[in-house]
Parts: sequence; structure tokens; C-alpha cells
Amino acid sequence: MSKLIDKLVNKAIGILSRYKDRQEVKEYISGIRSSQKKLKQSRSLTQAQEKEIQEFYTGLLGHPIPLEWHRFFYSRTGIYSKLYLPTSEYKTNIVGRLNVYPLKRAYTDKNLSDVFLPSAHQPRIYLKNMNGFYYYEGKAVSSQEALEKCRNLGDVIIKPSLSSRGMGVRVLHIREGRIDNGNQTLEEVFKEYGSDFQLDELVRQHKDMSALNPTSINTIRLLTYRTGMDVRMVYSVIRIGRKGKTIDNESAGGISTQILPDGTLGKYAYGAPGNDRIEYTDCGVRLDGYRIPSYQDAVEKVKEYHLQFPFFNLMAWDIAIEEDGTPTLIEFNVTPDLSQSANGPAFGEYTEEILKDAMSRKNTWSRIGASAMWRMNVGSIHFK
Repeated sequence: MSKLIDKLVNKAIGILSRYKDRQEVKEYISGIRSSQKKLKQSRSLTQAQEKEIQEFYTGLLGHPIPLEWHRFFYSRTGIYSKLYLPTSEYKTNIVGRLNVYPLKRAYTDKNLSDVFLPSAHQPRIYLKNMNGFYYYEGKAVSSQEALEKCRNLGDVIIKPSLSSRGMGVRVLHIREGRIDNGNQTLEEVFKEYGSDFQLDELVRQHKDMSALNPTSINTIRLLTYRTGMDVRMVYSVIRIGRKGKTIDNESAGGISTQILPDGTLGKYAYGAPGNDRIEYTDCGVRLDGYRIPSYQDAVEKVKEYHLQFPFFNLMAWDIAIEEDGTPTLIEFNVTPDLSQSANGPAFGEYTEEILKDAMSRKNTWSRIGASAMWRMNVGSIHFK
């Protein structure tokens, strides 16, 4: 009887999951159409281009794809390529094959970055709040002890440990238990963040990185793909904050541009749709040919790091360059978004190889956590 119940429950979960997956795709398509309307120029695909795209992707994925992303990136950059990857396809059908999606939750907790990569050079983590419990430099402490130990830290970064895209990230100067750049006490800040956050050392970045925008830590975003014992650099971009802003993420108004293999920048940066083809930073620095310090060192470091993550074949890394040129890991991402405006087609020359690899694997992605576990055959579901 229990086997029959399990079978019926699993079937119901599968049906609900497929429905949710279709809804997710509709939401992604609606989002890219909204972005398209914000562009300064709109370009149409020719029938020959549409045919080329569909033949390419049908041959690899077994089905046609929505063309909204090809239209969007062609309109935005003026560069046509059949290799642009729809976010709807990437999120629901690709990344969950390359990576074991149900493990995402633990690996996206920034409070565990030093646990997963203890050998990596990272900013010093002064304080962690995990599930409401405090840890000061790795030792469990009470909330009052946490306040006392942090009351004179000076310049720090506070950020939620389970969020992304720079949400909730602030620079604080803590002196005598108060925040110098506001009217709050440290206790009030802790209550505001509630649970799951951390206080980190504030990175002092290299002068050449600071020149791009001195108020933000301007990070290198590297996307790597692992195949066997080989880790390949798929693409790299730099994210630059706008004047007066502390965050470099595009979602916070930042811009990004391609980093070429020799460590120099591409000609144009892109921000939110409508802010296209930016040639100079807000500080007046010309992007084209600008050299990023310690770039090759950063590339080699993240290739080493990736080998420590057996459950994720595609990863993104945010690297800051410190004053002395040391590449510093700010965070890693096991379900990364793709930067196709600044970089061009997400997987570039590796597109066919990566998609063939993905389609040879089981899809562990689902909007419904129970369905993901079911697909991986992790236990059975029983009712009493």
C-alpha cells in the first residue's frame, strides 16, 4: 500500500513541478520582453537567422527555444550570434544538469565560504549570525558578547548571508557601539538584519581598481566550467559601481564590461537596459584597453578553487584585487546568472561542448524542492 501511495504522490509532484516549470519560463519571457522595451534601439532577426538559431538549439537540446533573448542582445549590442543562451532555458534545463541543484541552499550561504574554501584568501570574517546564533571568529558567543566584541571594529562590511545581487550590503564604521555614518547603534543594526548575516573586514582595493570607482569594491566576475580535471575559463567581466555607490552589481545600478584574455577591458560597458554602450566610467576612466592588475593570478586561483566543488560543474567567482595586488575571493556562486550583454554569448566557444555535457546528465532543477529530491531518489515520502 505504501508503495502505491509513494507512486501516486511522486506522480502528483511531477505534474505540479512541470506546471511550475512552465510558469517559470513564462515569467522569464515576460521579464526579457519588458527589458526589450527599455532599449534605445530594437533590431529584428531575419528568417535565415531564426532558422540558424533553431536548428542549432534543436540539434543540441531536442526542442526549439524562445527567441526573445537573441532579439534582446542583438538589439542591445548590435552583434548577432546564434550562441546567445535564453535565461529560461539556462535556468530550467541547463544549470540544474551541470550542477546538483538541491545542494544550492547550503553552498550559497556566505557564512560557509571559509568552511568550503579554507585555503582561499578571503576577507576576514569577524562575526557570523547563522540561524540566529552568533559566532565571533569561529567561536560561539551570546548576542551580548557579539555586540561587545564588535563595538570598535572600525570599517566593516555587513551583508545578509543568504541573499544575492548585493542586497542589504552596507559599509559601516563602528565606534563605541555606534554607527558613525548614521544614527543607529550596533544593536539596532543587528536587530534590523535579524538572522543570517556577517560582518567582514573592509577590503582595501588596488589603486587601479579604485580608479574605476573609489566608493565601491569593483570585482572581477569569472565564470568557470569543469570537465574532468580540467577547469576552463568561460568568460570574465568586471563590475564597476557608479559614482557615490558602494555596490558594483548591475541590479544596484552598476555597469560591467568584458575582460579580454590579456587582462585588458573591452570597449563598452552595459548597465540596466537603456544604459547602453558606456565608454567611460563615472570617474572619467576610458574602458577600452584599461588593464586589470593581477588578472592572470585571479584566473589561476579560481581554477584551483573550482576543483574543490565536485557537485558543481559551472560556477562564478567574484574577486577583488587588494592594495598589494593579491586576488581576494569575495564570494562564489553555484547557480550563477549570465552576463551576455558585456561578454557576448554566455558559453562562447564552449557552447556546444557545455550543452552536450548538460544534456547527458539528469536535470535536478525544480521550483519545487520536494520534486528535486524526488528526481534524485533521495528517500521516499510516507503519510501516517
